[in-house]
Amino acid sequence: MIQRIQTLYLFIVALLMGSMMLLPIAEFTASNGDIYRLSAFSLASASEAQSAMWMGILIVVSTLLPLVTLFCYKRRMLQVRLCGALLVILLGVIAFVAIYFWLSASRALVEVGVEHKQLGWAAIMPVISWF
Repeated sequence: MIQRIQTLYLFIVALLMGSMMLLPIAEFTASNGDIYRLSAFSLASASEAQSAMWMGILIVVSTLLPLVTLFCYKRRMLQVRLCGALLVILLGVIAFVAIYFWLSASRALVEVGVEHKQLGWAAIMPVISWF
């Protein structure tokens, strides 16, 4: 039984951040025709892959922390502190997405040349979750 509205909000945040692990965050089209996809844990094409492990770890933490916070309903001050920590982690996820989006095109994929870059639906999930 949902007794408080923040329970519903925390569950929605967990769903949004969980979907971020499954959806591509960004796509880059190289000049040779390869398509590189930035996901939670890697920047990969059909022929090569680069790790994005730290962003993936933050996404996993930002998925699990709202679920942990849901079960702290009897300790209200702990729940408030965990929600504050979640906001900081979500800002970190937003920063990692921005860094990987701009630096992947300029540094990691410099040898293949990027013709087109596009953010995916998953890139907006931490922004929605933050509000």
